[in-house]
Amino acid sequence: MNLRRLKFFVTVAEELHFGRAAERLCMTQPPLSQAILALEEELSVTLFKRTKRNVALTPVGEHLLSHVSKLLQEVEALPGLARQLARGEIGSLKLGFVTTADYNLLPELISHYGATFPEVKVTLKEMTSDLQVEALMQGDINAGLIIPLHQTLHTSLSYLPLLHEPLVAAVPEEWVRAGRVEIVNGRLKIQDVAEEPLVLFPRRSAPAFHDIITTYFASNGIEPVIGQEAIQMQTIISLVSAGMGFALVPGSLRRLGRMGVRYVGLEGKPPVIETGLVWRKEDPSPTVLRLVEIARGLGEQTGEEGGGTGEGLDGGLGGGAPGVGLPEAALVHARRDLNGHGHAGRLD
Repeated sequence: MNLRRLKFFVTVAEELHFGRAAERLCMTQPPLSQAILALEEELSVTLFKRTKRNVALTPVGEHLLSHVSKLLQEVEALPGLARQLARGEIGSLKLGFVTTADYNLLPELISHYGATFPEVKVTLKEMTSDLQVEALMQGDINAGLIIPLHQTLHTSLSYLPLLHEPLVAAVPEEWVRAGRVEIVNGRLKIQDVAEEPLVLFPRRSAPAFHDIITTYFASNGIEPVIGQEAIQMQTIISLVSAGMGFALVPGSLRRLGRMGVRYVGLEGKPPVIETGLVWRKEDPSPTVLRLVEIARGLGEQTGEEGGGTGEGLDGGLGGGAPGVGLPEAALVHARRDLNGHGHAGRLD
């Protein structure tokens, strides 16, 4: 299809006069008339009724005009559209995330990204870290928020550490009231709960997180007593609330307020969990590059604020960053985005 002829058709249809249309198009009338005849022959329809005194659109021409006008507008918009795609301002982004990121990194990252690139369609999928790496390798997602096992990270992937946060103990409130656990200066000795049942997730579901916790117990000379296993953080906290045991969880889980649960810091040097962004090195998608820039910028911005609890976005440098408190608006925005994208994933 000759787009130049379509433009001629629209101009003649607007003027209903070949002479005036030719003037608008900066050409003479004979070649314009020939172009319209050629278009009619190509389409096998008559577009104009011609008499010596006037020119009028046929019923077919009238109906075709709106479609051709829209088509030409879309063609004219193509260069700008291409530039927007190249800058990552429009398009799509498929992002995986571990459950714990739902309570710290994810809301702020998605809020900033959505505000900066509102025309990009973001699809979120809750997945364990190992499944995210697999999905990245297969091209099913563009990027992911993972708890890394660095020794198994494929060389074709890039990784940006974003968050270091200490684990805290989630203990049943009833245990505290009954004196079953002793909290001194807001801290709990891990040795004081060495014989209490631990609520943990199976290693097959969350190897990185599982190993962090079991290694911490081993470093303190403790063999944990596994009371219950669960594959979702919400379930783990519910089991704690029911008095089925205690759990070690990221500090940001304090956001998951639950009746009957007390979050307590660990005495000494608590284990630290790292969460970061992973993506394919050779991913050509500009939307991924923009996501990486925003994630890196959030880390740098938080690090510059300095001071605090040692929790928060710190660009992977650790310590000295403020807490993971996020603006309530960011949480609401991200929670709304998460609706319909499923929370059946597991912890790691």
